[in-house]
Amino acid sequence: MSHHYSADFQAALDFGRPPNVKTLFPHSKALIVSGKYIDQAMLKKGGCMTIAANGRNAFVIRGALRAAQQANAAIIIEIARSEGGINAYCAVNLWNIARQTDAFMNELGITIPVAIHADHFGIKKQEDIAPAKTEITSLFDAGITSIAIDASHMPDAQNLLANIELFPFVPDWAGLETEVGEIKGKLGLSTAQEALFLIQGLNAHGIFPDWIALNNGTTHGIEQSDAGINVPLTAQIHDALEPYEVSGAQHGTSGNSSERLRQIAAKTRTTKANVATALQMISWGVQVNDYGNAILDADGNFIKQPDKGVDENMWQQMLAYAKSQDLTGGNFKKLNAPFENRFLAQSRQIRDRMAKDVETFVHTLLTEVFNASDTADIVLAHILETRSHNPGSKGKTIASQDEWTREKIMEKGAKISVDKGPEGDFDD
Repeated sequence: MSHHYSADFQAALDFGRPPNVKTLFPHSKALIVSGKYIDQAMLKKGGCMTIAANGRNAFVIRGALRAAQQANAAIIIEIARSEGGINAYCAVNLWNIARQTDAFMNELGITIPVAIHADHFGIKKQEDIAPAKTEITSLFDAGITSIAIDASHMPDAQNLLANIELFPFVPDWAGLETEVGEIKGKLGLSTAQEALFLIQGLNAHGIFPDWIALNNGTTHGIEQSDAGINVPLTAQIHDALEPYEVSGAQHGTSGNSSERLRQIAAKTRTTKANVATALQMISWGVQVNDYGNAILDADGNFIKQPDKGVDENMWQQMLAYAKSQDLTGGNFKKLNAPFENRFLAQSRQIRDRMAKDVETFVHTLLTEVFNASDTADIVLAHILETRSHNPGSKGKTIASQDEWTREKIMEKGAKISVDKGPEGDFDD
C-alpha cells in the first residue's frame, strides 16, 4: 500500500536519522532517531513518559508501533542484553531489532519517531569491560540509537569507572542511560547519595546521561506483591539530581497499577518506562489484569484465553516444552527463542490477533496512563529546528574533574553506605 509522506516528514527523515541508520536503511521511510529526541520531547510536554517496549517477539514490536501511530506518540523499541545479547533467550536480538523495526515501520506506514534502545547492557565484573568495547560498537553498527550501560551490579566506584571507560564507544548523538543500585526488587533501594555520586562523577568527565535507572522498588517479571514503585523516593532522588538535568528511566513497569504509573509520570522526572513481561504475556494470549500482570489460577498456572494470542495447539506445545525444561512462572520467558518461528508459522488470523492485543494494551498505556499522546509532533518540530540527528545534551559540566580522579572516586565510593539487597532476577 502506498503512504503519503508530507514535506516536513521527508525533511525530518533526511535530517533526523543518525548516520548508522541511514547507512543500513538508505531508502527507508522509517523515522528512527536518537533516544535523546524521545527524552527531550517528553520533558517538553511535561508530566509524561513513553513506553520502552521490550520487543521479545515480532508481534510485540508490530503491536507497539501501531499503538504509537494511533496515539501519535514517540516511542522506544528495546531489547535487553539478557533477552537479546550473545546468550539470548529471544529470537529478536540486539543485532536484528533495528532491521525488524525498520521493516515493520515501512510495511505499516508508521510515521512516528522511534528510538532503538539496547537495554541493561550489563557489566558485572571488571573483565566484562574490554570485550564490551567491541560489542557496543557492533550494536551501533547494527542500528541501535540508544544504550543503557548497566554496571550497577558492581560497587558504586566501579560502576562509575566502568561508565567513564565505556562512554567513548557510544556515539555522541546516541541516547545514554546509566543505572544505580542494582535493579532487584523490594530490598536495597537506591539512595540519593548513590545516584548523586554516579551522576556528579560522570558530569565531571563531560558525560551527561539522558536517563538514570534506579532501584526504586521495581519488581521485574511477574509481580509477587503490589508494593511496587516507591513514588516519593523516586521524586526525592530526581529532585537531588535536578542541577544535572537527567531524566528517570523506570524499570519493571509491568507489575504496577495504572494509578501508580500515572503518579510516576506526573510527579517525577521519568520519561521512559520499560514494559517487557506484560507485552510478551499479552501477545501469547495469557490473561492479565489491568496493568499487564499475569493472573494465575488456583494451582498457580497461567490462564490462556481461548480467543486470544497463540492458537490452542501452540499453547499446548508451549506448556509441554516448559514442562520438559522445568520452566515455571517468569522463566516461561525462555520459550521465546525456541517458539518464535513456530509463532510466525501460524495462520495470518492468529498472527494478527497476537499483535492486535499488544496494540490495544499499549495504546491505553500511552494515552490514558503515560500521557504521551502527540509527543511525535514535538520530536518532528525539534528535528526541523535543529536540522540534525543530534539534539545535543541537556546537561553541562558543573562538577570539577579534579575532584573526580580515579583515586578520589575510589575514596568517595568507599564512604557510601549501601545495602544492595539479596541477589534477584533483574533481567526483566
